[in-house]
Amino acid sequence: MRISQLAERTGVAASTLRYYDERGILPARRTRSGYRVYDTADLERLRLITTAKRLGLSLEEIARLIDVWWGGACTQVKASLRPSVAARLAAVRNQAAELELFADSLRGALDRLDALPDDPGPCGPDCELIDVTDYITPSAPRPGSDPRGSAPAVACSLESADATGERIDRWRAVLADARREEIEGGLRAVVPAERAGEVADLAAAEQRCCAFFSFALHFAHDAVSLEVRAPRQGRPMLDEIFGPADAEAAGDPGAATARSPAR
Repeated sequence: MRISQLAERTGVAASTLRYYDERGILPARRTRSGYRVYDTADLERLRLITTAKRLGLSLEEIARLIDVWWGGACTQVKASLRPSVAARLAAVRNQAAELELFADSLRGALDRLDALPDDPGPCGPDCELIDVTDYITPSAPRPGSDPRGSAPAVACSLESADATGERIDRWRAVLADARREEIEGGLRAVVPAERAGEVADLAAAEQRCCAFFSFALHFAHDAVSLEVRAPRQGRPMLDEIFGPADAEAAGDPGAATARSPAR
């Protein structure tokens, strides 16, 4: 089956399938004309990849798991998978504990608000509403807030690991052959114009999740330029999702060009 047929059958975006091929975890065979083709064995491999992504495994972990799955017994696959799942569970439990502590803080602030009398006058320096912040546990700041209180929030809203991982994979697939360059406060990537729709959809989804990112799309001839910016504190996350600038492009702003997409 062709890549479009596999995408339709499984619900995995074609750009993600191309990315999996390029990363070597779902290698496709090629026809004489260069089109990717897959068989039923690839369907089973993709099922494993999808399951592993839902468990929060990284592509590196998935690649190692596939190596074991491809040539080993089920007991070996189990032994390979278990440590990764246990690590994810520990991380989720830690996050849940932090969120529960924050929830306690919010409950305390809400109880304090409910206990305050209604005052028809304006809020002033002595307004008791200001004091509700005393009920926020210092060790449990609002997710994404800077403890110094001066920097903007740099965090993504709560979302399933599966949805987050899938979106990051799609970004990496769409930008896999893009040329990246540094711009003030962020990064510019140039891709073929036919990807503009997917880039726009991903940018809109990213904004809903991580509001501190700002996006701009510029069209020129047969290419589209994506500009993404983030505050200084969010730069590590920007690089993780969109990739760093190309070394050769860093000193040559005119060097950014889009290469033809793979089939």
